[in-house]
Amino acid sequence: MRFPALETVLEAGTLFILTAFFLFYGLVPIFGGAGLGLVGADEPRYAQVAREMLQRHDYITPILWGQPWLEKPALYYWRAMFSFREFGIHDWSARLPSASFAFVLVTLIYLHIRRFRRGGQLDAALITASCAGILSFARGASTDMQLAAPFCIGMLGWYAWYETDSKFWLFDLYFFVGAATLAKGPVAPFLAIVILFAFAALRREWSILRRSFWWPGAILYLAMVLPWFIAVQHRNPSFLRVFFLQHNLERFATDRFHHAQSFWYYLPIVILALTPWAILAIAAFWDAVRQSIAEWRARSAKYHYMGNFRAGDAFPEFLVLWALIPIVFFSFSDSKLPGYILPSIPPLTILTGDYLNRMRERGLKPWLLISHAVFTGALTTFVVLMPMHLQHPEALPPTIAIVAGSITGFAAAVFILITVYRFGLKRLRIATMTPMVIMLFFLFGVGPFFGIPAMAGTKRNIVLIDLTYSARPLANILGKITVPGEPVAVYDVRRDLEYGLSFYRDKRVINYDRDGVPAEQHILVVRESSIDKLRQILNGRTYEPLFNYPAQNLVVYSVSAR
Repeated sequence: MRFPALETVLEAGTLFILTAFFLFYGLVPIFGGAGLGLVGADEPRYAQVAREMLQRHDYITPILWGQPWLEKPALYYWRAMFSFREFGIHDWSARLPSASFAFVLVTLIYLHIRRFRRGGQLDAALITASCAGILSFARGASTDMQLAAPFCIGMLGWYAWYETDSKFWLFDLYFFVGAATLAKGPVAPFLAIVILFAFAALRREWSILRRSFWWPGAILYLAMVLPWFIAVQHRNPSFLRVFFLQHNLERFATDRFHHAQSFWYYLPIVILALTPWAILAIAAFWDAVRQSIAEWRARSAKYHYMGNFRAGDAFPEFLVLWALIPIVFFSFSDSKLPGYILPSIPPLTILTGDYLNRMRERGLKPWLLISHAVFTGALTTFVVLMPMHLQHPEALPPTIAIVAGSITGFAAAVFILITVYRFGLKRLRIATMTPMVIMLFFLFGVGPFFGIPAMAGTKRNIVLIDLTYSARPLANILGKITVPGEPVAVYDVRRDLEYGLSFYRDKRVINYDRDGVPAEQHILVVRESSIDKLRQILNGRTYEPLFNYPAQNLVVYSVSAR
């Protein structure tokens, strides 16, 4: 006897627990603590902008070290300001806006698929939450998830309107695309318009473009977007030139910001972002393309028939276009970063969930299941060996470690195959996510998780990653050895280290190349390979080494006053 209400509660509970774990474990204190410090150049900069706006009580002009920072609109800064005000200024609270947006996105994917494609909702939602692209960008203090999550929610809302013809769903399109515009600017409405135009052209339903224009929605969008853009331009006359010309048009058309990549750059990025579901996602995408082609041929011949697809079903076509258009568009850009195509990941994970749901009746082809298991096993092996590689990047891990990692990966693959063979395809998601959960414990096991002790050695893993990629450990050391007000300078270090030290010290570090050598006594952080240049740069001043920081090939000096 089935109990639908109980099944719904269990499904919702599964969704909540697993999504919260994937997005928040190792991030917030209640879920194991803040495991990894801010990394890269963008995270500490964006977090610092939010901190300075909060300190100045300024909700209009993004400020970095006292100067306007007009690269991006203000949505991330507003949300980080609220997070800082409520929880304090921490690296994890700087990342909370992205994690919370990702949680909302996963929840609404579940609710949307449950209503319009019932059966695959839990697969689609959990595949989204556990794929590498969403999981990693949800843990980033950046604008990428601030664009992707509301944009994708808006696209789902538009398709709900297309199926129901209820204007209520158009509210989602205009509201969430408005939010996405406040996250990154005109790229959000541009991509939405291109996707809807391509969909209308493919289905030869041009009237949907006219019907998609809804006056209340347009007024809502403008009421959300225009006040900030007008206010920031009024206060900063250079805003239009800096933001629209430099950081939109020139970023797309030139390599001014030094992010040039090959045209095919996003193909491996998409595969990595869909890990560990990449094999199944490729199969699902290809299946949707075949459905779309069959639908197009049927419409062209004015003959609709039933086959391996739902006659008249436009959802696969919509998802295929939604996934492809951001990837194709940004492939033509001279400036490429992985986060640019984040809006393409949810439609691919939704296709994968829907595909697995349909395959439950027919069964998954053995080679496809084996390939998925092997791919997940390889990922497991890579994660197990990664801390050793970080510790000794110049050498292969010890043979015993390689063997142990390979055995662990093999066990993960066998576990997936046995689980599906014994319990059916409906258990594939839990079989795949079990190694994912263990991997997150392995990497972010930084403390008790609801009373459960961390796995042995996991604290060491996150410390290694933190030492290698974040400025937080070095900033903590500097905070202990410097006197209040003593300047810290850097020379020939990575930008991310400079910005990270500035954020954690809440004081801009001095850069020799940009600011010159300060006259007063100070601490200097320099790359090991540039030590020989110090004699000429410091011009006879005394500098004594304090300690080495081998994790990032740095040396810290105390430099005397002039």
